[in-house]
Amino acid sequence: MTDTEYTLHGGRVIDPETGFDTLADVAIADGRITEIASTLPAGREAIDATGLIVAPGFIDLHSHGHSVPADRMQAFDGVTTTLELEVGVLPVAQWYETQASRSRVLNYGAASAWVAARQTVLSGAPLDGAGTIGRRVADTRWTADVATDAEVAQIVALTRAGIEAGGLGIGVPNGYVPGSGVKEMVALCEMAADTGRPTYTHVAFTAVDDPRSAIEAYIRIIGYAAATGAHMHICHLNSSSGTDIEQAVRILRRAQEVGLPVSTEAYPYGTSSTVISAAFLTDPQYMKRIPKGYESIRLVRDGHRFSSKEELVTAQKQDPGQLILTEFLDVDEDPDHSAMLDASVLYPGGLIASDAMPWITPEGTFYTGTDWPIPPEMSAHPRSSGTFTRFLRLWARERQAVSWLEAIAKCTYYPAQILEKSTDQAKTKGRLQAGMDADVIVFDPNTVADMATFEEMTRPAEGMRHVFVNGTPVIRDGALDTTVAPGRPVRGAIL
Repeated sequence: MTDTEYTLHGGRVIDPETGFDTLADVAIADGRITEIASTLPAGREAIDATGLIVAPGFIDLHSHGHSVPADRMQAFDGVTTTLELEVGVLPVAQWYETQASRSRVLNYGAASAWVAARQTVLSGAPLDGAGTIGRRVADTRWTADVATDAEVAQIVALTRAGIEAGGLGIGVPNGYVPGSGVKEMVALCEMAADTGRPTYTHVAFTAVDDPRSAIEAYIRIIGYAAATGAHMHICHLNSSSGTDIEQAVRILRRAQEVGLPVSTEAYPYGTSSTVISAAFLTDPQYMKRIPKGYESIRLVRDGHRFSSKEELVTAQKQDPGQLILTEFLDVDEDPDHSAMLDASVLYPGGLIASDAMPWITPEGTFYTGTDWPIPPEMSAHPRSSGTFTRFLRLWARERQAVSWLEAIAKCTYYPAQILEKSTDQAKTKGRLQAGMDADVIVFDPNTVADMATFEEMTRPAEGMRHVFVNGTPVIRDGALDTTVAPGRPVRGAIL
């Protein structure tokens, strides 16, 4: 019998799969939850969880940070597994090898990158095992051109190779590739269905008016699911829908009610973030959805706001990889906009995902240093620091719009269910039961809160008293242990 390493005593233990929600003790040993009972003997280390909630660690299906500082910041947000699924990587095996050589704090994984395959086939860009966030490819065929049948076959084959190497799905940031055609998307989705892997999709359009409206994009997504059988997971329902969220929600619910494999996620902010080179930023249709036009767009690194399309185009040419913030809902001043954000965040069965951005230096490069706390001059969207704790604070505690059990399910069990389509590893995550992975968080429901703002982005969230990753405490008594790196790869089944 394995000696218990930690016993969490007297916490409110919540398991979203079974609905278990009561005061209990939890024993942890050898990276697993070994027992849950009303009273357990002390292990080698006893932790008093009185007044605290004990829950599975959060699973973030949509995160672009993937560095030591990003892991550490997300740990304070309750995340124990962080995944790059919307964009993905290629070659997949090379990316996993690179991550294994780093001191990853959280569990990590990635999808196969359709965009990287397109960059290679259409623009000759080499595959380097990295994601495509901030990647510079001078030739623009990959984003602007419709691929020939032969090129589509090559793109799908390269993407499939990533799946066969253990990719957790297919990253399909369709909105960044206006030249891609429907026939290419159908071929990609047919491959997804054939391999049993979900697509993680940034919809093709996000404007409020036809043509190229968000509603047109959702109809396409639903059509792909119906025509090919592929599971279509729609990223960031909030920013993809904007002020069309109510109609989008009705469409998605109907699709799910008739059994189509469609799912979605949201993050609890009315401001988005992306690379400045995104083609849709200069689309007049897209700009109609932004309350203050180009003044709604600002640089992450220094807060500079743009005054015109011409100024933005100049900045795109000077540094296409720099990150921006775009205010698409005024949730602080407009009650209707606040209700729209509610509709996405509270979508029944929808999950919470951060879309966490990489940390950026004042010079505009990715920050991968190991200083803790993260130096205050670094920047990112506040969602990189406080997505999950913001959701818990506002919707579960302050407004009581969702129960603690359902709130935790949206952060743990629902994402695990989607991951199960790709990997059996997900079957031992997102639950708090004996035999499950000891990815466990212990937080104070009365104080858990996001602290990062658009003015002070490097402030870690508060309220996470203890965070275990594979049975190793990453945060203990509210303090980060900078000496541990217990993160492990989460990979799809090798085909």
